[in-house]
Amino acid sequence: MLKKFLWRRLGSAIVLLLLLTLIIFILETITPGDPVKAYLGANASPADIAAKRHELGLDSPVPVRYLKFLGNLLHGDLGISYRTHRPVTSDLADFLPATAELVAVAFVLAIGLAVLFALSGGLRWRGTGIFRGVMLLAATAPPFLLALGGIVLFYSQLGWLPASGQGADSSSPTGILLLDSLLHGDFAQFGSAFSHLVMPALVLAIAPSVAIGRVLRSSLQATLTADHVRTARAKGLREIAVLRKHVARNAIGPGLSMGGLQLGFMFAGTVVVEQIFSWPGIGNYLAASIPVSDFPAIAAVTLVLGAFYIIVNAAVDILQALADPRLNA
Repeated sequence: MLKKFLWRRLGSAIVLLLLLTLIIFILETITPGDPVKAYLGANASPADIAAKRHELGLDSPVPVRYLKFLGNLLHGDLGISYRTHRPVTSDLADFLPATAELVAVAFVLAIGLAVLFALSGGLRWRGTGIFRGVMLLAATAPPFLLALGGIVLFYSQLGWLPASGQGADSSSPTGILLLDSLLHGDFAQFGSAFSHLVMPALVLAIAPSVAIGRVLRSSLQATLTADHVRTARAKGLREIAVLRKHVARNAIGPGLSMGGLQLGFMFAGTVVVEQIFSWPGIGNYLAASIPVSDFPAIAAVTLVLGAFYIIVNAAVDILQALADPRLNA
């Protein structure tokens, strides 16, 4: 039963990825504007435009162009950026690590806050009502408002955190400053990189943490009243043992599903957050590409974000199935 589910879920993910490529190709095809003129400039001659159009294969039939588009994707070719005149894969290699670092830290923060939110509500811890109230209030604010408020408070007024950028030295072998600084034992650089990450990561994490925490709290409350949990308590097991052995695995499924959804939303939210905090990621790359109609760059970023969302949710469904005792019986 588990193997059948895994194969079916993987197959549906592949179909969704193919649909995503088709949608992106259609949007790129019907979008107003001439990509050749955007590449060559407004002063290009008709002969140069015709030659470049033939070179890019834009004069071929649409089905042929789509098959070529798929073939290029399979070979890692996302085209040439009209704005930077570089391969889009090279641009993504420069900008994607910073976004991945930001989202990874934000997701860890979101999971930690979600667990605190769920446990404090589900187990009725005293004195945590204020914490949950502040979290709920912050989650209702749009990310740009939270970002601006954080800059005013923590940078302008208190001077605790920097307002923009990635760190004192944003050049690193992998583009992930936290990892590189740790590997090189440069703790001053690590501290600088972490301080620059705190505000944008927290802005990204607030709303997802509440969404995950609410689902996890409801699941915890339902599981805590189940018959097998009451039986475990009647046997004299300590509360921490009851939570670890009889509650956690049964309650984690809905939280995993919501976590996968929120991780995908985080990547979409980086476009706004990176603009406000001048974070050198794909959100800034996309924002700079849209005004000049840089179609290959826009399509590549959309494809990366969409594919990541599909893959993450497929992985979460698989993890949820593996954690489900009924499918592993």
